[in-house]
Amino acid sequence: MNKLVLGLPKGSLQDATFDMMGKAGFDVRVGSRSYVPSIDDPELDGRLIRAQEISRYVELGMLDAGMTGYDWIVENGSDVVQVAELIYAKQGLRPVRWVVAVPEDSSIKSPADLAGKRIATEAVGLTKRYLASKGVTADVEFSWGATEVKAPELVDAIVELTETGSSLRANKLRIVDTVLESTTRLIANKKSWENPWKRAKIEQLALLLQGALAAVSRVLIKLNARAEHVSALTKILPALHAPTISKLDTDGWVAMETVILESVVREIIPELKKAGAEGIIELPLNKVIL
Repeated sequence: MNKLVLGLPKGSLQDATFDMMGKAGFDVRVGSRSYVPSIDDPELDGRLIRAQEISRYVELGMLDAGMTGYDWIVENGSDVVQVAELIYAKQGLRPVRWVVAVPEDSSIKSPADLAGKRIATEAVGLTKRYLASKGVTADVEFSWGATEVKAPELVDAIVELTETGSSLRANKLRIVDTVLESTTRLIANKKSWENPWKRAKIEQLALLLQGALAAVSRVLIKLNARAEHVSALTKILPALHAPTISKLDTDGWVAMETVILESVVREIIPELKKAGAEGIIELPLNKVIL
């Protein structure tokens, strides 16, 4: 049987990735001490690996494909196929940022002020390239963890990953500049991508994951209305193309349904009610293939 070896990120992205795989239709399970997750697709052979390492193993061909951050692709300088951008992170559907942060009372106000300073980070290559782009020379050292607590006693500044900024604020740090904005990517080994079966399997995975992500922020709205109210209701209802309208088994009545962003539901339901909608139903979605 054909097999695709897929790298899944261990660590902060693990739970969000398993959840997204589940929404895409793949049940992924792993024991507390295992690095070989089980996937209910006999054509997928999973490996649980730190996100920092996945792009290297994909490039080397030890993995056919993998899900990792764009930041680690850049950090490793990995020559891989970037198949799809998947905008999700540990705490939500948003990009994450690598930022330069310093103590609140630091004299460092701009990238130029980093000249000659000591900077701690897990992304040494990323930080050195950033400093070079700014024409700044500084001492960059690798941080094994707990980077936020190292300034100001051990280092002058840090370059750290942040999603909301709450951890930086809790450690009385302020952001000076953004080094890189990153999102999760589905990547493929170049030789695997040239294999027709593997490419088709990777593209299937990309389609389903993107559909699951699109569905997270959308819902299905269904309602009934008198035919004379359809024009007014259509103007209120956003849709991918246009609302679906079908006749009911009652003269003069129709059913309408459409997919909309969940964020606008609370605004438009009162408007729909005023415009003549009845029996309004909101339903969650598993996938939306755009």
